[in-house]
Amino acid sequence: MKIEVSVEILRPAESVWPVLIDVERWPEWTASITKIERLDQAAFGPGSTVRIRQPKLKTVVWHVTEFRQGRLFTWETQSAGVSTIARHTIQPSEHGCIVTHTIEQKGWLAWLLRPFLIGLTQRYVRMEALGLKKRCETLGVVAPS
Repeated sequence: MKIEVSVEILRPAESVWPVLIDVERWPEWTASITKIERLDQAAFGPGSTVRIRQPKLKTVVWHVTEFRQGRLFTWETQSAGVSTIARHTIQPSEHGCIVTHTIEQKGWLAWLLRPFLIGLTQRYVRMEALGLKKRCETLGVVAPS
């Protein structure tokens, strides 16, 4: 199962990237995440590990396996019969940047669970993309006097 959601954010990539990699603050802008806890002390990047708690899902530990500063990060988690890979990419666009969230699940159990989880997974990936857009587009906006 592979799900991909892209959203254009009307902010430059260099403004969006710090929000995207500040993973512990994701629960502030997406209801798809209840809590993210960093399990290491280093700056977020290759080898970082986080524990993610999501509504209706088992709490799991993710490991950052790919990281290109300002451009993308990929993290992965494993559980019995399922391997999950999530990638977050940023590409400049004419009006800001395009952020793409991709999640892919593989393994024998992934195929069995697909009918039960695909709707929830699609909603969560969409919530994360739209939540990031809203968060980034409202950051730094000065209210009218």
